[in-house]
Amino acid sequence: MKRTSQTQLAVLGGLSVEPMSGYALRQAIGQTIGHFWSESFGQIYPALTELESKGLVRRLGQGQTSGSQFEITEAGLAQLKEWLAEPFESAPQRNALLLRLFFGRHLGDEACRQLIRDTRAKAELQLAQYASIRAELEADLAAGDHDAKYFLITLAAGEATGRALLAWSEEALALLNQ
Repeated sequence: MKRTSQTQLAVLGGLSVEPMSGYALRQAIGQTIGHFWSESFGQIYPALTELESKGLVRRLGQGQTSGSQFEITEAGLAQLKEWLAEPFESAPQRNALLLRLFFGRHLGDEACRQLIRDTRAKAELQLAQYASIRAELEADLAAGDHDAKYFLITLAAGEATGRALLAWSEEALALLNQ
């Protein structure tokens, strides 16, 4: 699926939760799927316009403090389900840390160690945030929120990545100390 369609998928997915403005949608994306997916206002607003022209979302009118509110239509929900079922291709990962470490001989061992220690500290912080989110989601699941199990699946991927970064950082620091 091309990038524009991925943006439209994210927008439709967000609006499948509840109607909202483009601004609120950007906020919701940042607070939920923002741990693994990002969209800018420059991507969201054109996607909303395109989706509206296709009849996949409908404008509800002006919000009190932010622009027009949008809701997903039945056709939009059908399109969302179709897009979610399509096979996907992941784009090649761009990792600025690994780029720097690959050419680390130009930085020197101590600068590379600091990059790794900083990454480890960020992973520890992220895992602490994920623990808080997990507690909320487990409570939501126990209360009967059917979406919570899907949110927990994506959270588990983030937790696994964080734990992998911690293990990798120890291995990387050991290599640098040889």
